[in-house]
Amino acid sequence: MLYITHAKALPGHRLHVRFSTGQEGDVDLSQEFTGPVFDALRDDDLFSRVEVHSLFHTVTWPNGADLAPEYLLDLLQHQQGCAA
Repeated sequence: MLYITHAKALPGHRLHVRFSTGQEGDVDLSQEFTGPVFDALRDDDLFSRVEVHSLFHTVTWPNGADLAPEYLLDLLQHQQGCAA
């Protein structure tokens, strides 16, 4: 089962994430915020308060926003492929 083991907020609305598979990298979320819950994450202070949920092992924020590990891994792989 894929899950997040570590997440750290970086400047520019990026996250450094590590997955249960051992894969890790920086995911740019600056273009991914749509909808009221995610629009709030444009605030740097709120974005920096990212955590890994202790039960579900997803990234979460205090306002209730969360992102699935599968989504983050797909995004990471796509972004790394575009950068190559």
